Amino acid sequence: MRSIWKGSIAFGLVNVPIKVYAATETHDVSLHQVHDEDKGRIRYKRVCEFGHEVEHADIQRAYDDGDKTVVLTADDFKQLPQEQSHEIEVLEFVPVDQVDPMMFEKSYYLEPDSRSPKAYVLLRETLAKTDRLAIVQFTLRQKTRLGVLRVHDDVVLLQGLLWGDEVRAAEFPSLDASVKVSANELKMSSSLVDSMSTDFDPDRYTDAYQEELQQLIDAKLEAGDDVDTAETFGEQASSDDDDEGGDVIDLMAALRASVDKKRSGGSGSRPSSSSRKADGGSPAKKATATATATAEKAPAKKAPATKKAPAAKKQAS
Repeated sequence: MRSIWKGSIAFGLVNVPIKVYAATETHDVSLHQVHDEDKGRIRYKRVCEFGHEVEHADIQRAYDDGDKTVVLTADDFKQLPQEQSHEIEVLEFVPVDQVDPMMFEKSYYLEPDSRSPKAYVLLRETLAKTDRLAIVQFTLRQKTRLGVLRVHDDVVLLQGLLWGDEVRAAEFPSLDASVKVSANELKMSSSLVDSMSTDFDPDRYTDAYQEELQQLIDAKLEAGDDVDTAETFGEQASSDDDDEGGDVIDLMAALRASVDKKRSGGSGSRPSSSSRKADGGSPAKKATATATATAEKAPAKKAPATKKAPAAKKQAS
Protein backbone atom coordinates (compact mmCIF):
# COMPACT_ATOMS: atom_id res chain seq x y z
CA MET A 1 0.00 0.00 0.00
CA ARG A 2 1.06 3.58 -0.64
CA SER A 3 0.56 6.20 2.05
CA ILE A 4 -1.76 9.07 1.13
CA TRP A 5 -0.12 11.50 3.53
CA LYS A 6 1.52 11.58 6.91
CA GLY A 7 0.93 13.69 9.96
CA SER A 8 0.14 13.19 13.62
CA ILE A 9 -2.69 12.61 16.07
CA ALA A 10 -3.03 15.35 18.69
CA PHE A 11 -4.12 13.39 21.78
CA GLY A 12 -4.16 16.01 24.52
CA LEU A 13 -0.52 17.06 24.70
CA VAL A 14 0.57 13.70 23.31
CA ASN A 15 1.62 13.71 19.67
CA VAL A 16 1.33 10.43 17.76
CA PRO A 17 3.13 10.50 14.36
CA ILE A 18 1.26 8.42 11.77
CA LYS A 19 1.06 7.55 8.08
CA VAL A 20 -2.35 7.40 6.41
CA TYR A 21 -3.40 4.68 3.96
CA ALA A 22 -6.67 4.11 2.11
CA ALA A 23 -8.25 1.08 3.79
CA THR A 24 -10.56 0.20 0.90
CA GLU A 25 -10.40 0.01 -2.87
CA THR A 26 -12.86 -0.60 -5.68
CA HIS A 27 -12.81 -3.83 -7.67
CA ASP A 28 -14.75 -2.34 -10.60
CA VAL A 29 -13.17 -2.83 -14.01
CA SER A 30 -12.03 0.59 -15.24
CA LEU A 31 -13.58 1.59 -18.58
CA HIS A 32 -13.29 4.66 -20.81
CA GLN A 33 -15.04 5.91 -23.93
CA VAL A 34 -13.77 5.59 -27.54
CA HIS A 35 -15.02 6.70 -30.95
CA ASP A 36 -16.85 3.78 -32.56
CA GLU A 37 -15.46 4.58 -36.03
CA ASP A 38 -11.71 4.84 -35.40
CA LYS A 39 -11.45 3.69 -31.75
CA GLY A 40 -9.84 6.99 -30.72
CA ARG A 41 -10.22 7.81 -27.05
CA ILE A 42 -12.91 10.41 -26.28
CA ARG A 43 -11.61 13.64 -24.74
CA TYR A 44 -13.76 16.43 -23.39
CA LYS A 45 -13.30 20.12 -24.12
CA ARG A 46 -14.36 23.01 -21.92
CA VAL A 47 -16.90 25.05 -23.89
CA CYS A 48 -18.88 27.99 -22.50
CA GLU A 49 -22.54 28.63 -23.28
CA PHE A 50 -21.53 31.08 -26.02
CA GLY A 51 -19.70 28.35 -27.95
CA HIS A 52 -16.10 29.33 -27.10
CA GLU A 53 -13.54 26.68 -26.11
CA VAL A 54 -12.00 27.83 -22.81
CA GLU A 55 -8.56 27.14 -21.36
CA HIS A 56 -8.45 25.93 -17.77
CA ALA A 57 -6.53 29.04 -16.69
CA ASP A 58 -9.43 31.21 -17.89
CA ILE A 59 -12.10 29.43 -15.85
CA GLN A 60 -13.53 30.97 -12.69
CA ARG A 61 -16.06 29.57 -10.23
CA ALA A 62 -19.47 31.08 -9.64
CA TYR A 63 -22.55 30.69 -7.45
CA ASP A 64 -26.07 30.76 -8.92
CA ASP A 65 -29.00 31.41 -6.56
CA GLY A 66 -31.56 30.98 -9.33
CA ASP A 67 -31.86 34.66 -10.22
CA LYS A 68 -28.37 36.07 -9.88
CA THR A 69 -24.86 34.68 -10.46
CA VAL A 70 -21.89 35.71 -8.36
CA VAL A 71 -18.46 35.18 -9.94
CA LEU A 72 -15.66 34.39 -7.49
CA THR A 73 -12.12 35.23 -8.59
CA ALA A 74 -8.82 33.80 -7.40
CA ASP A 75 -8.32 36.93 -5.26
CA ASP A 76 -11.69 36.31 -3.59
CA PHE A 77 -10.66 32.82 -2.58
CA LYS A 78 -7.35 34.07 -1.19
CA GLN A 79 -9.36 35.90 1.49
CA LEU A 80 -10.68 32.60 2.84
CA PRO A 81 -8.77 30.48 5.39
CA GLN A 82 -6.53 27.81 3.90
CA GLU A 83 -6.50 24.34 5.42
CA GLN A 84 -3.04 22.77 5.17
CA SER A 85 -2.70 21.00 8.52
CA HIS A 86 -1.60 17.37 8.69
CA GLU A 87 -2.74 17.06 12.29
CA ILE A 88 -5.64 14.82 13.31
CA GLU A 89 -7.05 16.65 16.31
CA VAL A 90 -8.91 14.60 18.91
CA LEU A 91 -11.90 16.70 19.98
CA GLU A 92 -13.68 14.30 22.36
CA PHE A 93 -14.42 10.65 23.13
CA VAL A 94 -17.96 9.28 22.78
CA PRO A 95 -19.64 5.86 23.29
CA VAL A 96 -19.47 3.68 20.17
CA ASP A 97 -23.25 3.28 19.90
CA GLN A 98 -23.84 7.05 19.77
CA VAL A 99 -22.47 7.43 16.21
CA ASP A 100 -24.98 6.23 13.62
CA PRO A 101 -23.31 4.09 10.91
CA MET A 102 -25.19 6.23 8.35
CA MET A 103 -22.65 8.97 9.02
CA PHE A 104 -19.60 6.84 8.19
CA GLU A 105 -17.63 7.59 5.01
CA LYS A 106 -14.30 6.36 3.66
CA SER A 107 -11.90 4.50 5.96
CA TYR A 108 -8.12 4.93 6.36
CA TYR A 109 -5.52 2.82 8.14
CA LEU A 110 -3.14 4.69 10.43
CA GLU A 111 0.39 3.30 10.77
CA PRO A 112 2.80 4.51 13.50
CA ASP A 113 5.52 6.68 12.00
CA SER A 114 8.08 7.08 14.77
CA ARG A 115 11.08 5.28 16.19
CA SER A 116 8.90 4.21 19.11
CA PRO A 117 5.26 3.12 18.50
CA LYS A 118 4.42 3.31 22.22
CA ALA A 119 2.14 6.37 21.93
CA TYR A 120 0.28 4.72 19.05
CA VAL A 121 -0.19 1.48 21.02
CA LEU A 122 -1.35 3.44 24.07
CA LEU A 123 -4.04 5.21 22.04
CA ARG A 124 -5.10 1.92 20.43
CA GLU A 125 -5.37 0.09 23.75
CA THR A 126 -7.21 3.01 25.37
CA LEU A 127 -9.84 3.07 22.61
CA ALA A 128 -10.32 -0.69 22.86
CA LYS A 129 -10.53 -0.76 26.67
CA THR A 130 -12.95 2.17 27.03
CA ASP A 131 -15.17 1.07 24.10
CA ARG A 132 -15.27 4.64 22.82
CA LEU A 133 -14.70 6.43 19.56
CA ALA A 134 -12.43 9.46 19.32
CA ILE A 135 -14.17 12.26 17.44
CA VAL A 136 -11.52 14.03 15.37
CA GLN A 137 -11.13 16.84 12.89
CA PHE A 138 -8.57 16.60 10.11
CA THR A 139 -7.67 17.97 6.68
CA LEU A 140 -7.41 15.74 3.63
CA ARG A 141 -6.75 17.10 0.14
CA GLN A 142 -7.23 20.66 1.42
CA LYS A 143 -10.70 19.97 2.83
CA THR A 144 -11.59 20.04 6.51
CA ARG A 145 -13.31 16.82 7.55
CA LEU A 146 -14.92 15.25 10.60
CA GLY A 147 -14.08 11.68 11.55
CA VAL A 148 -13.63 9.05 14.24
CA LEU A 149 -10.71 6.94 15.41
CA ARG A 150 -11.51 3.32 16.25
CA VAL A 151 -9.65 0.03 16.45
CA HIS A 152 -9.85 -2.60 13.69
CA ASP A 153 -7.70 -5.75 13.79
CA ASP A 154 -5.13 -4.11 16.11
CA VAL A 155 -4.82 -1.09 13.79
CA VAL A 156 -6.11 2.40 14.54
CA LEU A 157 -8.65 3.22 11.85
CA LEU A 158 -9.59 6.76 10.81
CA GLN A 159 -13.10 6.84 9.42
CA GLY A 160 -14.56 9.96 7.84
CA LEU A 161 -17.93 11.25 9.04
CA LEU A 162 -20.59 13.25 7.29
CA TRP A 163 -21.28 16.64 8.85
CA GLY A 164 -24.55 16.72 10.78
CA ASP A 165 -26.34 18.86 8.19
CA GLU A 166 -25.39 16.42 5.41
CA VAL A 167 -27.71 13.68 6.73
CA ARG A 168 -31.25 14.08 5.43
CA ALA A 169 -34.28 13.58 7.65
CA ALA A 170 -36.48 10.62 6.65
CA GLU A 171 -39.90 12.23 6.12
CA PHE A 172 -42.32 9.85 4.39
CA PRO A 173 -46.05 10.56 4.79
CA SER A 174 -46.80 6.96 3.81
CA LEU A 175 -45.32 5.82 7.13
CA ASP A 176 -47.72 8.00 9.11
CA ALA A 177 -50.61 5.65 8.37
CA SER A 178 -51.61 3.32 11.19
CA VAL A 179 -50.62 -0.24 10.32
CA LYS A 180 -51.44 -3.21 12.55
CA VAL A 181 -49.02 -6.14 12.67
CA SER A 182 -50.44 -9.22 14.32
CA ALA A 183 -48.52 -11.27 16.86
CA ASN A 184 -48.69 -14.31 14.56
CA GLU A 185 -47.23 -12.35 11.61
CA LEU A 186 -44.41 -11.07 13.76
CA LYS A 187 -43.75 -14.59 15.07
CA MET A 188 -43.56 -16.02 11.53
CA SER A 189 -41.29 -13.19 10.39
CA SER A 190 -38.97 -13.70 13.37
CA SER A 191 -38.89 -17.43 12.64
CA LEU A 192 -37.74 -16.71 9.08
CA VAL A 193 -34.97 -14.47 10.42
CA ASP A 194 -33.85 -17.20 12.81
CA SER A 195 -33.68 -19.74 9.99
CA MET A 196 -31.43 -17.43 7.93
CA SER A 197 -29.22 -16.20 10.78
CA THR A 198 -25.46 -16.79 10.66
CA ASP A 199 -22.14 -15.00 11.24
CA PHE A 200 -21.21 -12.44 8.61
CA ASP A 201 -18.36 -13.44 6.29
CA PRO A 202 -17.82 -10.91 3.48
CA ASP A 203 -15.73 -13.42 1.50
CA ARG A 204 -18.88 -15.45 0.85
CA TYR A 205 -20.21 -12.73 -1.46
CA THR A 206 -18.87 -11.81 -4.88
CA ASP A 207 -19.69 -9.22 -7.54
CA ALA A 208 -20.97 -11.42 -10.39
CA TYR A 209 -21.29 -8.49 -12.80
CA GLN A 210 -17.65 -7.41 -12.49
CA GLU A 211 -16.44 -11.02 -12.73
CA GLU A 212 -18.38 -11.66 -15.94
CA LEU A 213 -17.29 -8.30 -17.36
CA GLN A 214 -13.64 -9.27 -16.82
CA GLN A 215 -14.29 -12.68 -18.43
CA LEU A 216 -15.80 -10.92 -21.45
CA ILE A 217 -12.74 -8.65 -21.77
CA ASP A 218 -10.36 -11.60 -21.43
CA ALA A 219 -12.25 -13.53 -24.13
CA LYS A 220 -12.00 -10.58 -26.54
CA LEU A 221 -8.27 -10.25 -25.87
CA GLU A 222 -7.74 -13.96 -26.47
CA ALA A 223 -9.71 -13.80 -29.73
CA GLY A 224 -7.64 -10.84 -30.95
CA ASP A 225 -10.64 -8.49 -30.89
CA ASP A 226 -8.61 -5.49 -29.70
CA VAL A 227 -6.62 -2.44 -30.81
CA ASP A 228 -3.18 -1.14 -29.86
CA THR A 229 -3.56 1.05 -26.76
CA ALA A 230 -0.76 3.38 -27.88
CA GLU A 231 -2.89 4.37 -30.88
CA THR A 232 -5.77 5.55 -28.72
CA PHE A 233 -4.40 7.23 -25.58
CA GLY A 234 -1.27 7.70 -23.47
CA GLU A 235 -0.43 6.67 -19.95
CA GLN A 236 -0.23 8.87 -16.86
CA ALA A 237 2.56 8.70 -14.32
CA SER A 238 2.16 8.80 -10.60
CA SER A 239 4.49 9.54 -7.74
CA ASP A 240 4.69 8.38 -4.17
CA ASP A 241 4.85 10.50 -1.07
CA ASP A 242 8.23 10.74 0.64
CA ASP A 243 8.69 8.95 3.93
CA GLU A 244 9.93 10.64 7.06
CA GLY A 245 10.56 9.29 10.54
CA GLY A 246 8.92 10.53 13.75
CA ASP A 247 10.44 11.40 17.07
CA VAL A 248 10.31 9.52 20.35
CA ILE A 249 8.24 11.46 22.90
CA ASP A 250 8.19 11.58 26.68
CA LEU A 251 4.83 9.83 26.90
CA MET A 252 4.15 9.88 30.63
CA ALA A 253 5.08 13.54 30.94
CA ALA A 254 2.78 14.50 28.09
CA LEU A 255 -0.12 12.44 29.49
CA ARG A 256 0.35 13.89 32.98
CA ALA A 257 0.44 17.43 31.58
CA SER A 258 -2.74 16.78 29.56
CA VAL A 259 -4.66 15.52 32.59
CA ASP A 260 -3.42 18.39 34.78
CA LYS A 261 -4.42 20.92 32.16
CA LYS A 262 -7.92 19.46 31.89
CA ARG A 263 -8.33 19.46 35.68
CA SER A 264 -7.25 23.09 35.88
CA GLY A 265 -9.76 24.11 33.24
CA GLY A 266 -7.35 24.27 30.30
CA SER A 267 -8.62 23.72 26.79
CA GLY A 268 -5.89 21.37 25.54
CA SER A 269 -3.50 21.76 22.66
CA ARG A 270 -5.94 23.38 20.25
CA PRO A 271 -8.94 25.77 20.56
CA SER A 272 -12.20 23.99 21.36
CA SER A 273 -14.95 23.66 18.77
CA SER A 274 -16.87 26.49 20.44
CA SER A 275 -13.83 28.76 20.12
CA ARG A 276 -13.52 27.91 16.45
CA LYS A 277 -17.17 28.87 15.96
CA ALA A 278 -16.52 32.25 17.53
CA ASP A 279 -13.58 32.75 15.23
CA GLY A 280 -15.50 32.28 12.05
CA GLY A 281 -18.38 29.80 12.16
CA SER A 282 -18.89 26.12 12.73
CA PRO A 283 -16.47 23.48 11.41
CA ALA A 284 -19.08 22.50 8.82
CA LYS A 285 -19.28 26.04 7.45
CA LYS A 286 -15.49 26.38 7.47
CA ALA A 287 -15.19 23.10 5.60
CA THR A 288 -17.66 24.25 2.94
CA ALA A 289 -15.86 27.54 2.47
CA THR A 290 -12.45 25.87 2.41
CA ALA A 291 -13.45 23.22 -0.11
CA THR A 292 -14.73 25.93 -2.44
CA ALA A 293 -11.72 28.14 -1.90
CA THR A 294 -9.18 25.50 -2.71
CA ALA A 295 -10.94 24.35 -5.87
CA GLU A 296 -8.97 26.99 -7.81
CA LYS A 297 -5.68 25.50 -6.70
CA ALA A 298 -3.76 22.69 -8.36
CA PRO A 299 -5.22 19.26 -7.49
CA ALA A 300 -3.58 17.31 -4.70
CA LYS A 301 -1.68 14.09 -5.37
CA LYS A 302 -3.92 11.05 -5.66
CA ALA A 303 -3.31 7.36 -5.64
CA PRO A 304 -3.33 5.66 -9.07
CA ALA A 305 -6.70 4.02 -8.45
CA THR A 306 -8.26 7.45 -7.98
CA LYS A 307 -6.99 8.67 -11.37
CA LYS A 308 -8.91 6.00 -13.17
CA ALA A 309 -12.26 6.93 -11.66
CA PRO A 310 -13.25 9.69 -14.20
CA ALA A 311 -12.90 7.26 -17.10
CA ALA A 312 -15.28 4.78 -15.48
CA LYS A 313 -17.84 7.52 -14.88
CA LYS A 314 -17.71 8.63 -18.49
CA GLN A 315 -18.50 5.12 -19.68
CA ALA A 316 -21.41 4.86 -17.28
CA SER A 317 -22.84 8.07 -18.73
